[in-house]
Amino acid sequence: MADRTFRHRPRVAVIGGNKSDLESLKLAYRVGRLLAERGAILVCGGLSGVMEEAARGCRDGGGLSLGILPGQDPGQANDYIDIPVATGLGYNRNSMVVLNAAAVIAIDGEYGTLSEIAFARIFGKKIIGLNTWSIPGVIPAGSPEEAVALALEGLE
Repeated sequence: MADRTFRHRPRVAVIGGNKSDLESLKLAYRVGRLLAERGAILVCGGLSGVMEEAARGCRDGGGLSLGILPGQDPGQANDYIDIPVATGLGYNRNSMVVLNAAAVIAIDGEYGTLSEIAFARIFGKKIIGLNTWSIPGVIPAGSPEEAVALALEGLE
């Protein structure tokens, strides 16, 4: 019988810009690594920038990453995504990223990230922010450690 223990691990989405500054990329890497070390599954959009660095951190931490891609080709995923999911939906896939996680950590980002934050609010997901939009419903965190702790609170 297949090992299905992954089904009961918390899923946390890491959302953010695909063209981010160095500080945000470092934050994303650390968040991904911490999520892996805490046993969470990383969900992201599967492309570059914050998504790639979070997935790289997750891989380095021994974790599992799921990339929900905007295009039709699973091969478009960055090299650190373990499970790429092609959708062919473009930005509409942002709702799927959020729906497949119990909590969301937003790092940096522009309007695509803002749309994911909006979906997270609509779907009642907890949203933690690091160096991102300062708007109602986004809980600010001062460090990757605090962001991960807040995201996983009540999920483990």
